[in-house]
Amino acid sequence: MLPRISILCALLFSSACACAQVVPAGYEGRHLLTAGGLFSYFDADYASNKVMGVGTYVDWTPPMFFHLGAEGEARWLTLNGANSFSEYDYLIGPRYTFPMKGRLRPYAKVLAGAGEINFPYHLAHGGYLAIAPGGGVDYTWSSRLRVRADYEYQFWPKAVGIPEIPSSSLKPNGVSVGISYAIFKGRTF
Repeated sequence: MLPRISILCALLFSSACACAQVVPAGYEGRHLLTAGGLFSYFDADYASNKVMGVGTYVDWTPPMFFHLGAEGEARWLTLNGANSFSEYDYLIGPRYTFPMKGRLRPYAKVLAGAGEINFPYHLAHGGYLAIAPGGGVDYTWSSRLRVRADYEYQFWPKAVGIPEIPSSSLKPNGVSVGISYAIFKGRTF
């Protein structure tokens, strides 16, 4: 009988010691999927054209990774091009967000995809491989909204010129500002 009472008392007192909190009470929301729009100003690297336009982007961070994710973007630079000149790009690739406390989230990215150019006077249209390293910073404005400032330096290694200009590579580069909305949010501890 004594061993049973001893075991019962040990179980009762051990539960009093087990009331400690295991998981921290504070949670920080993490954006798993965000979509946004942006406005860009680029040096087209073709005949001194500085073009502007709108674009869209999507950032995805898988739940098992805290800082490594993917980004896809599309940009249509149709404003300010001389004689109907325009550039488009459709890119996707990895994005790394640097761990920091506070509202600022700096990131680096390397995207690849298609770059398209409409030459002046509708002389030609070309589609080329585009590789675009870049980076920027997201500012957390509210629980679901972020504001972005971004820089990108693109390489179009096989861009072919028009007859008056020899074949070469183009290196468009520019800045973008935008705003995004968190479609899906996760939690980190």
